[in-house]
Amino acid sequence: MLTRNGLVNLLTCKLFNKPSMRTIYCIPGFGVDERIFSNLRVDNATLQCINWLDPLKGESFHSYAMRMADLMTTDAPLTIIGISFGGMVAQEIARFRNVQQIILISSVKSRSEMPLYMRIAGALKLNKLFPVKAVQKSDRVYKIANRRLGAYTPEEREFADVYRKTANLNYINWSFDKILNWRNLNGTATAITHIHGSKDQVLPIKYIKADYVIEGGTHMMAWNRAEEISRIISEVTGGDGRGL
Repeated sequence: MLTRNGLVNLLTCKLFNKPSMRTIYCIPGFGVDERIFSNLRVDNATLQCINWLDPLKGESFHSYAMRMADLMTTDAPLTIIGISFGGMVAQEIARFRNVQQIILISSVKSRSEMPLYMRIAGALKLNKLFPVKAVQKSDRVYKIANRRLGAYTPEEREFADVYRKTANLNYINWSFDKILNWRNLNGTATAITHIHGSKDQVLPIKYIKADYVIEGGTHMMAWNRAEEISRIISEVTGGDGRGL
């Protein structure tokens, strides 16, 4: 029997399905869904999106990543694109699944790449004091958040707002905690390609060791700089015949 989340994920995959092509799995960032990938076009590949599941009570980050990975229904080595928090989950999946390659977009590889305020907030458990329910209803907060995300046009703002205003409160609280307290102390042996924007205000470039820097790119660049990012992904994943 399909759960609501399982059905959503299966339906989402149909949006990007191209028979007889290699599959690249995609995990969106915190507060967004599969639409963040809708402008990406990777040569000779099907993009199969894994949307966020509702966390179970007291669920660990590792356990959650295992449930996400269960939706990647192949025994072949995986290639995963992870945006922001989705990149953290992708790296956790690489600990127990055969992941050949991870493409990080607007994400981090270690705690040292997080801005200082995030590290302090996590250490002091400040997320426990954050009035998420009230913030979720505040238009003023959304305006501030959209500026930091790089959502400037009406279309971008609408895209950024819709999911956050309807997201499950349990998912928001759980995600905040896991993001702020993420460690990844031992890293991963999986090949990682890191793509980051020079104008990212959420995860500033000054802390990041990126393989590719998108000049002027913001935290939303997977959506609004998709053509450039698609070319890079096609190259590094072998879609253009030059990569792996």
